[in-house]
Amino acid sequence: MDLLIKALGFAILCVSISGCQMGYYFSSAYNQMSLLNQRVPIEKALQDPTLSEKEKKALQLAQRARQFAEGELHLKSTKNYTSYVKLDRPYVTYVVSASPKWELSHYDWHYLFVGKMPYKGFFNEDDAKEEAEELKKKDLDVYVRGVSAYSTLGWFNDPLLSSMVKYEDHELVNTVIHETVHATLYIKGSADFNERLAVFLGNKGMELFYLKEEGPSSPSLKLALLENEDEKLFSKFISREITDLEEWYKNQNEKNEEIRKARLKEIQARFTKEIEPHLKSDNYQKFSSMDLNNARLLLYKTYLQDLSDFEKLYEMSDRKFDTFLQKCRSLENSKNPEEDLKKLISN
Repeated sequence: MDLLIKALGFAILCVSISGCQMGYYFSSAYNQMSLLNQRVPIEKALQDPTLSEKEKKALQLAQRARQFAEGELHLKSTKNYTSYVKLDRPYVTYVVSASPKWELSHYDWHYLFVGKMPYKGFFNEDDAKEEAEELKKKDLDVYVRGVSAYSTLGWFNDPLLSSMVKYEDHELVNTVIHETVHATLYIKGSADFNERLAVFLGNKGMELFYLKEEGPSSPSLKLALLENEDEKLFSKFISREITDLEEWYKNQNEKNEEIRKARLKEIQARFTKEIEPHLKSDNYQKFSSMDLNNARLLLYKTYLQDLSDFEKLYEMSDRKFDTFLQKCRSLENSKNPEEDLKKLISN
């Protein structure tokens, strides 16, 4: 019964306060409870003869990453990822995000306890697609994506999921640290800041993990560093493009969809010419050919814009993970953590 009550409570986080949809509310609670009821302790999962060696190695790696995050990086100690759930689908949830077509701003959903969020999650892909179609009727740009992992922010002991063990090893380590950052520090109503912080610390934590586990000549560390360098390059590019596009939208009097699509294509053309030749991994190879719209661009804004601000604070913290985290904690009650971060690095 306690699990059901908590699942119903968590579902409140997943349902918009405005126009509360009771069907969505109970569906979210039921699916969250169902997921949790499938949890198997990692020790028992490792004894499952149906698990491949790759899957077992991933479970063991995730445990080492979790212990490193808590013991070495001083992130919050939890029982997250001490259990395992084998899903019957490629993703655990499907997330819908949206934006006005002539303005780079999030279409927000409002939730109890965590404030506004620029996305809405569904356990069923068809439900996510149905929501997307309703949003398109409002003349919004819409994007639906599958999600392999998410944090319940301390409501439950989050399990390791089969959708996560498909990752490359370094991606799994990054994800465990990323989600543990969310469990450690989460600023209400500041989804963009929270995600960028977790992206930045996930990258740094992953580097430190492999440096300790395999040493400076680690092949995994070498690959991670290349991908992180690409991310910095893309972050700088997309941050500039988003700023320029915001200004372009403000100056457009004629709302012509063909003109707008051509403007978005220009961003991809500049990426192909200026950025793609310098990339050392294939992480962003699909950017030039994707169906780009405002909702997709805002996803990049949420996760990647102005990561250089975190880099500056990290340098000011003598490249010490725990010192950096302590400085970020000072922003916990901030109404605008992005602006207050800029003030921190300017002092």
